[in-house]
Amino acid sequence: MVNIAVMGYGTVGSGVVEVINTNGDIINQRAGDDINIKYVLDLRDFPGDPVQEKIVHNVDEIINDPEIRIVVEVMGGIEPAYTFVKKCLEAGKSVVTSNKALVAKHGAELLSIARERELNFLFEASVGGGIPIIRALNSSLTADKIEEITGILNGTTNYMLSKMFYEGADYDEVLKEAQDNGFAERNPEADVEGYDACRKIAILSSLISGQQVDFEDIYTEGITKITKEDMLYAKELGMTIKLLASSKRHGDHLHAIVAPALLRKGHPLYSVDGVFNAVFVHGNVLGDAMFYGSGAGKLPTASAVVADVVDAAKHLHRNIMTMWKSEKLELLPIEDTVRTFLVRMSGNAEARRGEVEKLFGDVQIIQVDGLDGEFGFVTAEMTEGEYAQKAAEAEGILHMIRIEE
Repeated sequence: MVNIAVMGYGTVGSGVVEVINTNGDIINQRAGDDINIKYVLDLRDFPGDPVQEKIVHNVDEIINDPEIRIVVEVMGGIEPAYTFVKKCLEAGKSVVTSNKALVAKHGAELLSIARERELNFLFEASVGGGIPIIRALNSSLTADKIEEITGILNGTTNYMLSKMFYEGADYDEVLKEAQDNGFAERNPEADVEGYDACRKIAILSSLISGQQVDFEDIYTEGITKITKEDMLYAKELGMTIKLLASSKRHGDHLHAIVAPALLRKGHPLYSVDGVFNAVFVHGNVLGDAMFYGSGAGKLPTASAVVADVVDAAKHLHRNIMTMWKSEKLELLPIEDTVRTFLVRMSGNAEARRGEVEKLFGDVQIIQVDGLDGEFGFVTAEMTEGEYAQKAAEAEGILHMIRIEE
């Protein structure tokens, strides 16, 4: 029997207990041993819930119990999760987590402690919920040099943008609907400002580069400035708008960004709608691959957590996780990256064409029926720095959205 402890009995923690109780037979078969939840750590009590007999309020009961081989951390946040996880690893227990903030900030250190002690620190559920992207990068794609990872990594914003695109709704309307349906938190900042996706792409960037990528260094822009007018331009161009988290190699450098982007119909992420997530990966040997599924929610996330528990149970005395060094990777500055841009500008297209072409060179003018007093144009390729310089000289720019090639 493999005894485990679950730290946190919130949405994901209760999901982990439910998944193990529901699919116990098949989970035990695949683990090659019986997985038994001995403790559940929480500050609260749960009278009437069968889990109450396993509830403990002091983490030391878990840390000091030699029978506990694997600890599941689903508390969220940096502290006390970091302190608890580090103590568990130092006490000889493997740890499984869904905590993206913890992995993004302290992943290199915790992976190193696990390796030194022939334990495992596994975190599949921290990126993409139920989508097995970490496992793929850690095992299936280890023969490849990963040139690009681009993903829709936040179900809340994807749901909102899908609604805005297909129904012509405005931002405030779809945010309220997302909150009413339980897809968005009462305080949606982490999702709509791109912070959630940023931490996830930081983890993926650290994995593919082998060095620490700090999420604070990644240019991050959310969806709060996206309007239904932007969606009309997207439709006119035969495109859609998605919040993308992307990490790409440029020679010896890596560039990472989180921002709304226009996608053409041929792009593999174009048709990913609603609360679904997807990750596009390009390897120098493999070529293109796509991972698609439920990126959030109680049971999809819990499924990924329990899959890591099974992996840890099968490898109790062998470290299986790819490391990344704590040495920080310097990302390619956003100013040096090259792309094209859709720019919305006030005024009359014909009256301002000469002015726009003088500043931006050859452009494709876009006009949308029913939108008076403004027009759009698509630039030629240029660096972000060049665009910023030109935009600073232009008058009447209403909004800019990057185009993903």
